Amino acid sequence: MRAALTWRDRAEQCIYDLAFKPDGTQLIIAAGNRLLVYDTSDGTLIQPLKGHKDTVYCVAYPALWSASLPSVAFTLQCVCFLSWTNDGQYLALGMFNGIVSIRNKNGDEKVKIERPGGSSSPVWSICWNPSRDERNDILAVADWGQKLSFYHLSGKQIGKDRVLNFDPCCISYFTKGEYLLLGGSDRQVSLFTRDGVRLGTVGEQSSWVWTCKVKPDSNYVAVGCQDGTISFYQLIFSTVHGLYKDRYAYRDSMTDVIVQHLITEQKVRIKGRELVKKIAIYKNRLAIQMPEKILIYELYSDDSADMYYRVKEKIIKKFECNLLVVCSDHIILCQEKRLQCLSFSGVKEREWLMESLIRYIKVIGGPPGREGLLVGLKNGQILKIFVDNALAIVLLKQSTAVRCLDMSASRSKLAVVDENDTCLVYDIHTKELLFQEPNANSVAWNTQCEDMLCFSGGGYLNIKASNFPVHQQKLQGFVVGYNGSKIFCLHVFSMSAVEVPQSAPMYQYLERKMFKEAYQIACLGVTDADWRELAMEALEGLEFETAKKAFTRVRDLRYLELISSIEDRKKHGENNNDLFLADVYAYQGKFQEAAKLYKRSGHENLALEMYSDLRMFDHAKEFLGSGDPKDTKMLIKKQADWAKDINEPKAAVEMYLSAGEHMKAIEISGDHGWVDMLIEIARKLDKAEREPLAKCAFYFKQLDNPGYAAETYMKVGDLKALVQLHVETHHWEEAFTLCEKHPEFKDEVYVPYAQWLAESDRFEEAQKAFHKAGRQREAVRVLEQLTHNAVLESRFNDAAYYYWMLSMQCLDIAQGQQTEMLQKFHHFQHLAEVYHVYHFIQRYTEEPFSFHLPETLFNISRFLLHSLTKETPLGISKVNTLLALAKQSKALGAYKLARHAYDKLQGLQIPDRFQKSVELGSLTIRSKPFHDSEELVPLCYRCSTNNPLLNNLGNVCINCRQPFVFSASSYEVLHLVEFHLEEGITDEEAVALIDLEAPRVSKWQETRNTQSLKLDDSTDIIEDGDPFTAKLSFEQGGSEFVPVVVSRAVLRSMSRRDVLVKRWPRPLRWQFYRSLLPDASITMCPSCFQMFHTEDYELLILQNNCCPFCRRRTEESNQ
Repeated sequence: MRAALTWRDRAEQCIYDLAFKPDGTQLIIAAGNRLLVYDTSDGTLIQPLKGHKDTVYCVAYPALWSASLPSVAFTLQCVCFLSWTNDGQYLALGMFNGIVSIRNKNGDEKVKIERPGGSSSPVWSICWNPSRDERNDILAVADWGQKLSFYHLSGKQIGKDRVLNFDPCCISYFTKGEYLLLGGSDRQVSLFTRDGVRLGTVGEQSSWVWTCKVKPDSNYVAVGCQDGTISFYQLIFSTVHGLYKDRYAYRDSMTDVIVQHLITEQKVRIKGRELVKKIAIYKNRLAIQMPEKILIYELYSDDSADMYYRVKEKIIKKFECNLLVVCSDHIILCQEKRLQCLSFSGVKEREWLMESLIRYIKVIGGPPGREGLLVGLKNGQILKIFVDNALAIVLLKQSTAVRCLDMSASRSKLAVVDENDTCLVYDIHTKELLFQEPNANSVAWNTQCEDMLCFSGGGYLNIKASNFPVHQQKLQGFVVGYNGSKIFCLHVFSMSAVEVPQSAPMYQYLERKMFKEAYQIACLGVTDADWRELAMEALEGLEFETAKKAFTRVRDLRYLELISSIEDRKKHGENNNDLFLADVYAYQGKFQEAAKLYKRSGHENLALEMYSDLRMFDHAKEFLGSGDPKDTKMLIKKQADWAKDINEPKAAVEMYLSAGEHMKAIEISGDHGWVDMLIEIARKLDKAEREPLAKCAFYFKQLDNPGYAAETYMKVGDLKALVQLHVETHHWEEAFTLCEKHPEFKDEVYVPYAQWLAESDRFEEAQKAFHKAGRQREAVRVLEQLTHNAVLESRFNDAAYYYWMLSMQCLDIAQGQQTEMLQKFHHFQHLAEVYHVYHFIQRYTEEPFSFHLPETLFNISRFLLHSLTKETPLGISKVNTLLALAKQSKALGAYKLARHAYDKLQGLQIPDRFQKSVELGSLTIRSKPFHDSEELVPLCYRCSTNNPLLNNLGNVCINCRQPFVFSASSYEVLHLVEFHLEEGITDEEAVALIDLEAPRVSKWQETRNTQSLKLDDSTDIIEDGDPFTAKLSFEQGGSEFVPVVVSRAVLRSMSRRDVLVKRWPRPLRWQFYRSLLPDASITMCPSCFQMFHTEDYELLILQNNCCPFCRRRTEESNQ
């Protein structure tokens, strides 16, 4: 801080007070009983004001006057000084008795502060801090106890009392409250911080200072003395700072030091309680000079981003110096011509005495303890000094004084700014002046680029690279550092890091094709557009390494792939630069230039491919001219590909057709559903072009045009595909017609037909279709599934029908594997009969009404019970069977059988709905006789034995073991006996013998009036006795079943109407049955061979129009 006297005047009387006009243009002074008005700019007395009869002790210049402001009146002891708070709500009064009274605007005392000295320490000076940044109002109090104190509005003291060593007569804050002025008996005005730390003297006077004030919003101070002297000073606060690379340290509030990281913008404050006179910073060291000592700080860690400092050393000694420099282990003091090197303990190790005044000094780095210093003298001499060497090295000497110095990063060049504001650059080794530039006040080399520096002056920043012209841009302040793309600029009191794009120097290098140097400049900081321009220029210059790095910066993978491919080609021996450059031009969009280079290098095909890929077909045709027709065709094909890609399919189809690419034309037409276009193409194609025609047919099928597909297949002659088409479209009639002409496609038609029927729930037709296609196993599997479903759904009549069909299927299959299939045939025949019968039982038990006579239900129940001797098929309930048998037996008088059925029911799990009925029937049957009605007992027509109603052997005679033949409707035992043929008689011969039916002549002959017996032994006439009946009587008896076996003679004796033949297909033999009661007519179904009473059969046919067992319709029977 330095005070410069602006003007001075002298009045005739003591100056007790003074005041500034709010705008600072006038100064009002109380001198005796007069007021003097001065112009502050030059100290001219504007006018004296008279009228006061007594001495004026206080004067003020109100900023605002209002008649509505309240007046304050109260009686007090002697008041020495007073001051209002910023908001005008409180008034502080300094009393002669040492008391400070704080009152509100109404005069009421709120706080009373008693000073330690009491009445011996009158309070002559008090003042509120005018700063609006402070959260609380702060009152500064100075008394004649020679102490300075600070208080809150509440009366609480801030800190401790500060000893002044003089009697204060006046106190005044700067406008913003950052500094404090005190004057008094020491005949000078002193500058203090707002915390009370003395900073220095503003101006020494010849008598006591009674008043001092600061001009509003400025650094000017007016001082009034007892002898009438009026002094007007300007306070000059010099910048105290230090810089090393990206760390900048500067003084703040005169006592604090702030270290700022210019890159990260981090700041750290080092508080002090003394005036900071000098600051130096180097790497991790920070030196602060105060009036009586020097403090050395170091960083806590070696981290480049660390901002925390701690005290390393203290040198408690007063030093006078112009410049201060710190190194790793030393501090350098500069005083006029002398340089002193001191250790951190304060010991002077070395001293240099220069020929002239030292104007500039800078640490240029080096090993710890051996750092080098760059020193510039007023006589133009520039020296390099090492702190461990007493000899100074003269680098060069110029004729003008040195103002600023800097050395390049490699220590090979030196930049000097002289007193003529000229920047001169020298080669240190040759001492040659490389160039010079005018209008410079400071200079700095770029720490990351050897050939680049910047200098400031005249409001401009100048950047110079190598020997290129200077690039200028506006900038206020002084350049103090240059690191990469950041320039550190000091403007007034603030240091800032300015980001400066290095575009201009980079382009200067590019103009001279110096790509590597341009890349180094770009690394300092340029825009993405500049990086791209560098990459493109380097690529065109075939400087692939630089281009690769630049494209990596902008993340352009496309060009990186190009460079990589060129480098690979170069590794494989390709060295045609024209071809490389053509590829580059093609990537850059310079297609005509690329085509010319391709042609020049003998690669016309690459140019053609480029134009084709870019869809620039007109340019390609122009380039091609009247070239090879193959190339023209290939070009048309690529143009068609492009038309397809840009969604112009019709144009693409036409182009493909003209290029002979029928498949692609067909694919596009098919994908867009253009049936007319497809059929046109198909009809134009030759039948030998099978693949395109097949593709047309495929799309016809896909587009639901089977007619066109069939036409196409017929053209090709692909009958198999035609059959498959009819099958896929379910045009079965056309498929069947083809099958008739070409039987080899039988499987391809009937199997899908059967599957289609099955998927359409037409299972019976599906089964027949499978059977017709020869897929017996599939037919059987369908029937098995149908049967199983019918049983699960309690459709037992359907189950019986399906089992019958299964048995017939097994019989058809039995040609190859007789034993297994014949066993299945008999098993399924048995199941068919069982389910057919159980259908009536189930309806009887489940439905409220029955459509059958009790005798029929009785016979059905007996038949079913005897058929279930071995195992019970799925779905058949023994409970239902026994229950029906028990009820009907009881109703018809078969009490013994009914009792047996009820007893059997007791051992079964009976449903709840039948439980009561069964229990009641079991009780009531006990009241009936223990025998069965003889009318119900079945008769064996072979041996004439009456069989019991409950037969343990099943449905066979207990005597002759002859199986009973039942009616398939009433299930009565029919008067039929099965007979077998003698060995050697075939089924057809037997039928032929029966059909002969030789006439029968009786030995008794009757006329109208007489009877006669003819005794004749002729062999041609059969006697009245029946040979078959004789066979029955002769063969009966025995424990084993012995079938009836007949000879040819017996067969000839039989009547055709008495014999029923079951004509089973091979491999089964036919079954022959003889009716023993020819008058009782029996009808046999020609399909399932079930026997019926003729009347019953005819009634069932009328009701159902088909056989109740095999469902053969009457129309089929008639046919």
